[in-house]
Amino acid sequence: MAGAGGRSWRDLLAGRARKRKSSFGSEAELQEAALRLLDRHQNLGDLLLEVGDSAKPDVQDGAEHQGVSPGSFIVSVLQEQASKLGVPTATLAAKNAIANVEQICQDSASPSRVPLLNSDQRKRLSCLLQTVKDLLANNVFCRSLFCQEMWKMKEPPVLEAVWHLHSADIAGLAELLESPAGPAAVEWLCSSLCGLCEQAGDIPCGDMELAQRILSDFAVVFLQNGFEQASELGRKVEFQKVSYICRAALQRMLAWVLDAVGKEKQEDVSMVQAARFWLNVFNVSLYGSVAHLDSLRQFFRHTLTEVLTYNPVLKVSDAIQMQKEWSFTRTSPLLTALYRKLLVAFSVKESICQLQQVLETHEVNWQHVLSCVSTLVVCQAEAEQLFKDLLSHLLLKAFGNYDMENMITAFLIARQAALEGPAVFMPYSEWFKASFGNAGGHHGSSKKTLVFLFEFLSELVPFEAAPYLKVHIMYPPFVPTKHRSLLLEYITLAKTRLADLKVAIEDMGLYEDLSAADEAVQPQAQALRDVEKALQIFENTKKIPTSVIEASIFRRPYYTSWFLPALLRPRVLPKTPDGHMAFIDSLKRADKIPSNLYSTYLQACQAMKEKVLQDDSKAEPSHSKEPFEQLKAELAELRTLVVDQAQWEDVAAQLAAVSDRLRRVLGDSSEDNEAAPFNSPVQVAVPGPRLAPCHQSVVDLLLTSFCQTLLAASSFNPPDRQGPCLSLLVKMMCGHRNLLPALLGRLCQLIYHQGPSLHATHTLGLAAFVIHLSECRALIPGVEADFGVSQAVPGKALSVSEYWSSLLVCRTEESFAFCLRFCTAAAAYLMCKFSSCSHEEFYALIPPGLIKKLQYLVPRLSLEARGILCEEANTALSWTSLSCPSLNDRRASLCLWRQAQFQELLKEKAFQLSFREWLLMELEVCPEKDILSASERQDFHYWAIYQRYLPAPSAAGGCDGDLEKACGVIINAILDSSQRLDLGGCGQSKMSVSPEILCRLQELVLELRCRPKLFPGCSPARRHLVFEVLQGRLTGRQHGSALGEQLWRQQELLLHRRILVGLPASALITTCWKGNKTVLDCDSFFCFVNSELKNVCSRGYALSYDITAHFFRGLLNASLDCEDAAEGVSEALTTCQTKCPVVLLSAAFWWPRLEPGLCCQWKRLFGAPLAQELDRLRGWHGSSTRFLCSGAAFPASDPPWLSAAFLHGAILQQSPRGRGRQALERLGTDAEQLLVALLFFSLLDLISARIAPKEGVDFQTSLEWSLEILQCLEERGTSWPLLFHSAERDPGQCRVLRSAASDRHTRLLPLAFCSLTPCFQRELLQREPTFLSVALQMYIQLLQLFVEGEVLPQSDQDLTEHDPLELISAARRFLLGAIPHCPAQSFGSTQPLLSACERLDPELAATLLHFSRPAVDMELEEELELF
Repeated sequence: MAGAGGRSWRDLLAGRARKRKSSFGSEAELQEAALRLLDRHQNLGDLLLEVGDSAKPDVQDGAEHQGVSPGSFIVSVLQEQASKLGVPTATLAAKNAIANVEQICQDSASPSRVPLLNSDQRKRLSCLLQTVKDLLANNVFCRSLFCQEMWKMKEPPVLEAVWHLHSADIAGLAELLESPAGPAAVEWLCSSLCGLCEQAGDIPCGDMELAQRILSDFAVVFLQNGFEQASELGRKVEFQKVSYICRAALQRMLAWVLDAVGKEKQEDVSMVQAARFWLNVFNVSLYGSVAHLDSLRQFFRHTLTEVLTYNPVLKVSDAIQMQKEWSFTRTSPLLTALYRKLLVAFSVKESICQLQQVLETHEVNWQHVLSCVSTLVVCQAEAEQLFKDLLSHLLLKAFGNYDMENMITAFLIARQAALEGPAVFMPYSEWFKASFGNAGGHHGSSKKTLVFLFEFLSELVPFEAAPYLKVHIMYPPFVPTKHRSLLLEYITLAKTRLADLKVAIEDMGLYEDLSAADEAVQPQAQALRDVEKALQIFENTKKIPTSVIEASIFRRPYYTSWFLPALLRPRVLPKTPDGHMAFIDSLKRADKIPSNLYSTYLQACQAMKEKVLQDDSKAEPSHSKEPFEQLKAELAELRTLVVDQAQWEDVAAQLAAVSDRLRRVLGDSSEDNEAAPFNSPVQVAVPGPRLAPCHQSVVDLLLTSFCQTLLAASSFNPPDRQGPCLSLLVKMMCGHRNLLPALLGRLCQLIYHQGPSLHATHTLGLAAFVIHLSECRALIPGVEADFGVSQAVPGKALSVSEYWSSLLVCRTEESFAFCLRFCTAAAAYLMCKFSSCSHEEFYALIPPGLIKKLQYLVPRLSLEARGILCEEANTALSWTSLSCPSLNDRRASLCLWRQAQFQELLKEKAFQLSFREWLLMELEVCPEKDILSASERQDFHYWAIYQRYLPAPSAAGGCDGDLEKACGVIINAILDSSQRLDLGGCGQSKMSVSPEILCRLQELVLELRCRPKLFPGCSPARRHLVFEVLQGRLTGRQHGSALGEQLWRQQELLLHRRILVGLPASALITTCWKGNKTVLDCDSFFCFVNSELKNVCSRGYALSYDITAHFFRGLLNASLDCEDAAEGVSEALTTCQTKCPVVLLSAAFWWPRLEPGLCCQWKRLFGAPLAQELDRLRGWHGSSTRFLCSGAAFPASDPPWLSAAFLHGAILQQSPRGRGRQALERLGTDAEQLLVALLFFSLLDLISARIAPKEGVDFQTSLEWSLEILQCLEERGTSWPLLFHSAERDPGQCRVLRSAASDRHTRLLPLAFCSLTPCFQRELLQREPTFLSVALQMYIQLLQLFVEGEVLPQSDQDLTEHDPLELISAARRFLLGAIPHCPAQSFGSTQPLLSACERLDPELAATLLHFSRPAVDMELEEELELF
């Protein structure tokens, strides 16, 4: 009701009140006049709208000026009108209000009904609501009638209008629904809510907030009334009706959302956006304190059940065939968003229990059930173990009740979870093997359970995808032998199905993933992948992969039909052979590629080279950049989620998207996710890891993204408040097993090769990355790190923590700085990131190698860490401070070292750096490139050995104060380090021993000798520590291959010799009491020489000069402890003749170099004439020299072999061979034994010339000299073949000579003997009855060496003349020609050799047997005559 000029009646009234005084005398008169005016012009609808606008200040001021209350005024008007109409005032007010609401809702400019009001409608409705509030305050408004009348309007109310009534507490939604609305209310609610959701995407920001408030308020009403508590169930019928409507509306809306899920792939964007807006109803935070927690859980549980059981039209067979399309990344984002919102209200265990309950009690929608499984395993880390428990429970029930439903449920869930990759769940092949691959499985209890299992698997066959059938065939269930037919029947059926699918089990790839759910790859594509994988293994190991060798033998059809054609695809060959060509050549040499196929390949490559124009691009497959860019975008999106804690719940889903993109970039389906078995070790060539360009770019992107994400997150929060995002990212990477070789190889490049050149931020990022890598250690198989020439023998597979720790090598100044920075960052990140973990969990996460590396580095580089206080550093180390460019690495590490938590770690045995480990690290250092100076390094060594480890208890890695234990640890460490490490580029050879550590060992050994002198009655001898340690290493060795063991042993003994020479000379010999005097005890040294050390002397009968001279120096020094030094030395050398003749033979060989030093030392120590035995050695040398030079007679001496050794040495050093022949003729008639010994030494020289030509011994010269000695023996009629008998058969000189020779020379004596066969005279056969047996034995032993693969040495000078095969042939010809001329008695001793001869040379054995028969017959006749 408006006045002139469009002003409202109230405005006019107020204006008049301000302009002039009222002409009415009282308020009553004014009211009566107003009523008369209204009575003539009344319109209650407009009046309610006008009067309701009482909030304006000017109106209020005017009314107060007149003392008129707007509320009382409208009440009076309504009462007057109601009395005239004869109705209650409240009824009249309610009906007029409904009329206003209806008019407001109808006055819309939009032709269609919309859920929101326009601004004019909101303004008018606001006025009405204010008036109604006044009426309610005066108790003249009927709320129930208003609600009833609402449903009688011609058109249903606008949703926003109802919300205003609800929020203004005039008519709540629940009250409106109590009115007799019925199904119409449900229809109105759902259509309005759908309209609201659809409109939400196209409205201004302010209206969007309003729409969200409407939705949230109504959702609270639905929850409060639809899912009431048990205490509220007895409410009146009207409230039960409201509950039904709320539930029905929610169910209708849920169905609307689930229908939208089906349309999502049809790109109905508006529909999907609308449904996504409705999902806000399932935000737990929406309900806060307005709803009981149990009601909320009941609501979500009910909704989850409705989702899982919605429209269950798919059969189990459909699910088997289609479930690969229901993985997390392929499932509708709308559906996964719904699951994630619903599952927030429950723990993971509760969610899985609810899923299990639904499966047991309802008919389900398999697509929804399995996509829910995927969502759970991807988004909830704890779900993996809980699902494993559920699967075990299902299998137990299935086999207990022979229930197919539980079986199929278990298989579907296992396969679905496995689809998400090994980072979140074990592969299907692993689960199938674990469940059925052993006798302890549920199926193994009886034949009935076996039949049940195979019936079930057989029923699956018609619907199975090829990969699952392959799993069942390649990893079949365990079946007892007596029931094997059940398995064979199933395998036949499965192979038939594979044949129908055009997949042959014989064509299965070498590295095909058996856990994949995708359809099988064509053999051509799989073969290409196999070739790529085999090439990668070959380039890392330089060996043909075992799988390829096995395929060439056991899977010949696939190998020849698919693998070789894929390997030998024609291409333009590079000028320098690459890995591909090297692999092909290796296969060709191993006869794994037919010659004709190889020739065809080379011809095709040549033809391609000739006609190549623009085909270079075809030689290498091009990788699309689009998937790579998509992966980059997904990683960038992940980074934005990580830095915002409110979005952490979306990280798991985003990681699934990243994983999917990564799989596409790598160019494989999930089939390649397991290129090898799960526990197949990853091989990395540390000296030169090679990565495919596509893999390197992907790995670099992932590592860069990790570092960027870490730094971005650290700028907002410390690591312990960054959530699990980074852990999940690394876990996702580890789930792509075909990426692991590239990832670990790239880490090797960055840490081992490029570490010192990395920027500080890169170092921080890599340090954090390896910590998370160790956290995911269960997903990473062992790492076979090949260190190339620095690795004597292959080591065991390393864990991932051990692997990256082994890459942190401290050798140079730059590497020390990098390792300190890296380890400090890694430890600081670890201690901050996992500070909230329990004690056990935290310790399980710590890589021991990291803490041990810091125990080595920090005290080495900081005096303060050794307990030497130079200056205090009270600043605590924080993670963020590590990225500061000005931070000093040593200062940072010292701050970390002083933290109480780190010091507690050092008390744990698992993290303590032992003395041996410290030594191995220190022995890696290149002294000339060390970060410490020589004096600083010496100070550090003294501190570590004498202050830290020597007094420390063994439980803490120390030596318990035991010097012998410390010496043993040092010796073993030196040898281990020398065997395993080659300090390439540091100027230190493999056979060298660290001089500084050796100095410390010398000091300890000398200190060991500083003990009280033994007295009579004490133990007869002290144990010799050094030889015990050395001998223990050789006897405790685990044998590998024969050749590998031989090489290792030879290298080990050379190192032993280096250590012995480096020790004080007197350390080789101990003293003991014998009777009443002190004697020298050389037994330990003699024993070690006889058993080991003589086997590394290249001359066969003489030790190297260094150890020989060292022994004699030690002998003279040790004799100082004897009462009579000369007597002690002489007794020791006399003992040496019987216990260790090789020492005296060595002295004879090296005497010209030994004599000056020994005589000088004796004179310096004693100033007396030489000891008797030393003087005899000098005399023998002088006699030999005079005999050769001046023609003097050579005196007979005892033992003759020793004088022969001096003579042989003199002949080698002084005499041309011609004069040597003349000297032999001048020997006396009693020199037969001397000549035999000379022959033995010359034969050993002959062998040395073959096995060690670099020693300066000429083969031809040695052969001629041996023949001259042999001729001299023949002329004298001296028997010499006993030299070639085993030592046990001759207790005399020959036994001594053979015992002095090295094992290899003794084993190769047949080679020397057969070299002499062309010169043997036939008279020898008649004169020496044993000669035939000796010749036959030597020939058989030579053959045996050849058959067993013994490398028969060959002269470098004439490869044809001294070829081993030619030598064998010559010996054979000699025997075949000699046997017919041998006297009968010669065959008697050949009988024990016949069986070996028949096995190796049947023709020779037959000849021998033929000519030996007369002798046998003659022996029988002699026996008959006796009787």
